Amino acid sequence: MNKLLIGTGNQAKLNVYKKLLSDLNLEIVSAKDLNITAPHENAKSFEDEAVAKAKYYFEKSGIPTIVDDGGFEIEALNGEPGIKSRRWVGHEMTDEEIITEVMKRMTGIANRNCKHTVVLALATPFGVFTAFGEIAGVIPDKPSDKRQPDFPYRSVMYLPNYKKYWVELDDNEEDILNHRKAALEKLKDVLEELSQ
Repeated sequence: MNKLLIGTGNQAKLNVYKKLLSDLNLEIVSAKDLNITAPHENAKSFEDEAVAKAKYYFEKSGIPTIVDDGGFEIEALNGEPGIKSRRWVGHEMTDEEIITEVMKRMTGIANRNCKHTVVLALATPFGVFTAFGEIAGVIPDKPSDKRQPDFPYRSVMYLPNYKKYWVELDDNEEDILNHRKAALEKLKDVLEELSQ
């Protein structure tokens, strides 16, 4: 069985990929499994960051690597926090700090549109491939009481079509809306080739 490295230190994200890729004949390994330290992040866009990290992990391991980068973008705040989704205020933030910061900055703002964007980069022996996915919604007047560890923005995005917060979607709704799944689907031919 061929290996595929998921370049993340986020266990929740790793679990998502294991589930999404379970139908392929690939052994999923993490950077932690291989004792590869995370690279420094200093790119200016989600795509640049994902590509740089995918190349880094691929060069370190010799194993085809998927990395995603993305973040929460608030229209009224010129796309902030964007690439700084975890370090918006200059340091690594907890889930609760992020939720509080979003609600504070959106006080009194009429335009509540937001989106969560993800860019996947897949580094392989035949080059680097990228794909995009996004979920759009609005920021409500108050966050959901429900939390999903490591995914704080799901508590501050409301999805009008579903009449519920992102964090409150059931498994079937989550599967339909899954932006990582949508992006992975665009890379399916390459992933199937790697699983041969």
